[in-house]
Amino acid sequence: MTEFAERGSRNTGNLGRTTIADGVVAKIAFLAATESEGVHALGSGFSRSVGALRKRVPGGGTTTTHGVKVEVGEKQAAVDLDLVVDYGEVIPDVGRGVRENVISAVETMTGLQVVEVNIAVSDVWLPEEEEGEPERVQ
Repeated sequence: MTEFAERGSRNTGNLGRTTIADGVVAKIAFLAATESEGVHALGSGFSRSVGALRKRVPGGGTTTTHGVKVEVGEKQAAVDLDLVVDYGEVIPDVGRGVRENVISAVETMTGLQVVEVNIAVSDVWLPEEEEGEPERVQ
């Protein structure tokens, strides 16, 4: 153990402040949602197309957060997600899994209390419809 840990914890509340940007919470929520069973993609067809285009542009970034909106306060966060669900999945079960993953990831990584995760299912992915679409997120 370090000398600091042996003495016990120090009250660091007066030594500074940590703020977490909305984009950080959005990225965490996006990744947690895409890792959930039954989720094909996030965002509407248009936002997915824009996201795929951004990935192709140099400097456009590798991870986008299309389909995610967040409101972040000092101690709480709210998340809105727009999902495309795989055909054959039970949508309420997918929603429950996504909600649990997002809440767990955001609260663990940021310390913020997630007060709500609103999910809108905008489409169902049918394998035979996919020709030029981006690959599955899982």
